[in-house]
Amino acid sequence: MTALIPVTSPYVTPIGIAIYAVKCKDAVIFSPHPGSKKTTNETVRVMRAALRKQGVPEDVLQCVERPSIPLAHELMATADLTMATGGPAMVKAAYGSGKPAYGVGAGNATMVVDETANVEEAARNTRISKTNDYGSGCSADGNILVDASIYEAMVKQLQLEGGYLVNEREKRLLERAYWDADGHRTAETIARPAPVVAATAGFSIPEDKSFLLVEERHIGKQHRFSTEKLGTVLAIFKYEGFDMALDMVRQIFETGGKGHSCGIYSFDDDHIHRLALVAPVSRMMVRQVQSASNAGTFTNGMPMTSSMGCGTWGGNITNENISLKHYMNVTWVSRPIAEDRPSEQELFGEFYNSEVF
Repeated sequence: MTALIPVTSPYVTPIGIAIYAVKCKDAVIFSPHPGSKKTTNETVRVMRAALRKQGVPEDVLQCVERPSIPLAHELMATADLTMATGGPAMVKAAYGSGKPAYGVGAGNATMVVDETANVEEAARNTRISKTNDYGSGCSADGNILVDASIYEAMVKQLQLEGGYLVNEREKRLLERAYWDADGHRTAETIARPAPVVAATAGFSIPEDKSFLLVEERHIGKQHRFSTEKLGTVLAIFKYEGFDMALDMVRQIFETGGKGHSCGIYSFDDDHIHRLALVAPVSRMMVRQVQSASNAGTFTNGMPMTSSMGCGTWGGNITNENISLKHYMNVTWVSRPIAEDRPSEQELFGEFYNSEVF
């Protein structure tokens, strides 16, 4: 994929460096997953029509009609820049293409709901995030950790919001349907309505239920409900004491999703601060709909995007929300300024004039 870069006026920084966006005539080539080729091609068709209406050459946006792995590899090796949003294999291929690439990591968004939370708000936001695009987004809530003092109230409220609490038999059936024998997610349960997923697993739920609640106590790769879901299944855990919650967060991200995101429903600033220090994630939402807020909203200031870097935690080159600035070539024009050199004492602080062994 090549970047479509607008021409901008120079911006002069406070230290006298002007930045110019480089003019270009690049096109963007979308290479969709075979399972989403119809949707992607239709979206690009609409955008091309809008460009044509504005007198802009529509071919600056193009889309592969018959995607394949060899064609994707050829595109990545040819394009000036690849934006790889997808599975680990595709991201690894982009990094190995010989051309610049931005890749993103897997999600396993984990939410902490402490004893100060507004249960109604937390449950409502969880439902919105979990059901958006049938939970297929990497930012959709995957795990929710709830303080024991409000656990029962939260489970009840999640059910009022459309959650279906599976029993132990249904949990076993769901696990067998959701993952194959090697632990890979099954295609027929990814991004599907909850009643469809349940039917695939071999049980039925009311048609008005929009996501499946699974009570879980164990964390680890062998406990698959603690890993990324990519669908309408939500794992719910109970904790006692915030230290336990922090330890569970560490364990979950060692299992999967390191570098991506977490969230917290709390009015305790100390809890919010402690989670931010411990969680190995690039973005942490406080009392927000995780799936939408990670991607940027008008009320949180996050750069708007669907591509979220996970930093070195997730094997990515950046942990920022990948947006327009990452596609722009810039020229830094530096002019001389008055010298601003710190003293050696300022530089070395307590080590100045001391012996170092």
